[in-house]
Amino acid sequence: MKEITSPQNTYIKLLVQLKDKSRERKKTGTFLIEGEREISLALKGGYELETVLFYPELFSIEKLEKLINNVRLSGVEAQTNCIEISKDVYQKLAYRDTTEGVLAVAKSKENNLTDLKFDKENPLVLVAEAPEKPGNIGAILRTADAANVDAVIIANPKTDLYNPNIIRSSVGCVFTNTIATGTTTEIIAFLKANNFNMYGAALQASVNYHTQDFTKPTAIIVGTEATGLSNEWLENATQNIIIPMQGEIDSMNVSVAAGILIFEAKRQRNFE
Repeated sequence: MKEITSPQNTYIKLLVQLKDKSRERKKTGTFLIEGEREISLALKGGYELETVLFYPELFSIEKLEKLINNVRLSGVEAQTNCIEISKDVYQKLAYRDTTEGVLAVAKSKENNLTDLKFDKENPLVLVAEAPEKPGNIGAILRTADAANVDAVIIANPKTDLYNPNIIRSSVGCVFTNTIATGTTTEIIAFLKANNFNMYGAALQASVNYHTQDFTKPTAIIVGTEATGLSNEWLENATQNIIIPMQGEIDSMNVSVAAGILIFEAKRQRNFE
């Protein structure tokens, strides 16, 4: 088994770039995953692992063998390399303070809108327009996973989905959700072509969210906390909806709003 002990190793320097730079992730079509749970969820989500790097003081050979066996069981046809790394190398690559001792290099997915297929008559999708903060994107993905929505669509993304902050804040739900990205115009066209009712969370020309029927093919659309939804969404929505608030301010965290709306849709569908 290959062993790397120097943080100055050329391959390790390349992985640091992969961790820190979106441009590098896009160029290579790969990204870095940290942590046993996240790697396991990526395997479940059909991601192909190119390389597993482990620090044996924290992640034993037995654990490694179990992980590699899971790679084989995942059905993804791929040859996964294993590299033993030193403490210095691990600390150079690790993004989190918690020490698990294992990282993996995985191949990105395209996340094309045209690849989205629904196997039920009344799919439920969550659309987030131009979310900026990785923490918010991660929280939205956790909400979507909890509700088992049929897809999450990111309109006009500001960052790539394999940003380490998104992987971390989503606790791996970036791998468990069906995700697509596109422009607002492309997504509206896609939803209309697939006969979705579109409900935009907005303050203007809105009705209370719980008065609407979310049992048909439904897209819930949320915007940014700063500016809300763009005019394009507001004009194309089947209906704009609002969460009635009774406090001093009229805004809430976008992932919280998404959770309220999505789970109302799930309630109407008897959580099926």
